[in-house]
Amino acid sequence: MPDLASKDCVPCKGGVPPLKGDALAAFAKQTPGWKVVNEHHLEKSYEFPDFAQALAYVNKVGAMAEQQGHHPDLLLRWGKVVVTTWTHKIDGLTESDFVLAAKCDRLYS
Repeated sequence: MPDLASKDCVPCKGGVPPLKGDALAAFAKQTPGWKVVNEHHLEKSYEFPDFAQALAYVNKVGAMAEQQGHHPDLLLRWGKVVVTTWTHKIDGLTESDFVLAAKCDRLYS
């Protein structure tokens, strides 16, 4: 099975149930460090030595998200970026949220 970061996000047209239970847990295992919040969204903080490097990371994530057509919430602070993602169309999590999470991790490393 290919790792999540090598996959592409798939646009959600709605009408599919959000991930729950075992299916959600299986994806969560593949994205260590990400917090699953109320089975609704994913969140992770990234630390940086200064504002400029945090901003550069936000710009990289923004470009990747635009290319993937899947857009997280990004909170930029001095030396810190918080990424939050979920699939708005179904108000919950899909595989694409975990793909985006893995891609964010890859950009950080």
